[in-house]
Amino acid sequence: MDRTKLLEVVSEQNKELQTLATSTVRECLNNVLQVLELPHILAIIGMRRCGKSTLMRQILQRAYNSSNQVYYLDFEDERLLDFTVDDFNLLYEVFIELFGERHIFFFDEIQVVKKWETFVRRMYKSGNKFVISGSSADLLSSELSTKLTGRHISIELLPFSFREFLSFFHTNINLTKPILTKERGLLKNAFNEFCASGGIPEYLQYKNPLIIKNIYENILYKDVIVRYQIKAVKAIRELSLWLLSNPGSLISYGKLKNILQLGSVNTVKNYVYYLETAYLIFTVDKYSFSFGDQTLTQKKVYCVDTGFLETIGFQFSKNIGKYLENIVYLELRRRSLSNYTIYYYKTKNNLEVDFCLRTGRKISSLWQVSENLNNDKTRERELRALTEAMDELSLNESYIITVDQNEDIKIGDKTIHCVPILTWLVTIAFPDASVKGVES
Repeated sequence: MDRTKLLEVVSEQNKELQTLATSTVRECLNNVLQVLELPHILAIIGMRRCGKSTLMRQILQRAYNSSNQVYYLDFEDERLLDFTVDDFNLLYEVFIELFGERHIFFFDEIQVVKKWETFVRRMYKSGNKFVISGSSADLLSSELSTKLTGRHISIELLPFSFREFLSFFHTNINLTKPILTKERGLLKNAFNEFCASGGIPEYLQYKNPLIIKNIYENILYKDVIVRYQIKAVKAIRELSLWLLSNPGSLISYGKLKNILQLGSVNTVKNYVYYLETAYLIFTVDKYSFSFGDQTLTQKKVYCVDTGFLETIGFQFSKNIGKYLENIVYLELRRRSLSNYTIYYYKTKNNLEVDFCLRTGRKISSLWQVSENLNNDKTRERELRALTEAMDELSLNESYIITVDQNEDIKIGDKTIHCVPILTWLVTIAFPDASVKGVES
């Protein structure tokens, strides 16, 4: 790569770094700062435009006060299209020439450079610290384990949580005190907007649906079609649209093969996997005591952000229950860290529980999502599923997330806690801890 151009890019990016605002502070920042104390390479992974660059700037401000202790480069700059792994030594020389010797590297969207890990590994062995970010499969934990051979820690970043959404719009509600009538109304209004708009910062700032569509097209084309050299473009587009139109649904690879008229079930499996590695969707396995049963049964699918469901997904009418279920899944995933794995559960009588959290070798909690329990049939179905699951898994408590019902239901020696979703979303706690910090 041309040395003069590289000098120009590095200089300009460093100046911009000094002036850019950091916007809404991400809730995972404190966890990131704790991990930062370790010598390992820190990888921040997530979908395009979810705020990884902003989080990196927040890390710079909180951990290093400014960028004066680090080298920084964003590889998505179009002037770096010719940058290859062979140019890293030139980049290091340019860094030293401009800023002197430093030992901390911040590389944003590093996955665009093939074989980037060779330089990072070598410099890491020499005692340098790395914070990297990326939005493709190259920075999935499985890929990093291969590329960096155990020298890294990954932090996943999702679009805004509801609490971050409130902070972004400077909603002036004290969440540490009981919520009064007016504030409760404001919260419900904000939550309705959150359901429809999701949590992608750029879209929330400008509210133009073209932003969501552009992000979606970039994910689908750059991170899936081009990366995996997919020829059946129409088929994967139709599959993606189907998945975004059916959040919380069980997916059958065989049925999807027939719907999309694809050649084999394995092709459908691969396409779903590609969409998941691009952070557009997530799949959830059924919990089973048999690993074979767990891997062969149907999966449930969720979207990375409800803004995609609203703008891209095709629905005759909005299914509030499915939106709630998608939001609950994302919040469970945000709070999981390394503490639990998320499954769904089917009882011996084939009754479904939306979420089953496994901590270590044990099931720690069960979670059901329902718009409300006003209908007797709905109430009986949800309670029966949880009661049977608690019996089979030896649990005495479980949870139902609803729009606004708040009660404890006693069934024999078991308790089912009905929790309003706003109460749960604004309470900073792990999901199997107390969720009664806010009155509703």
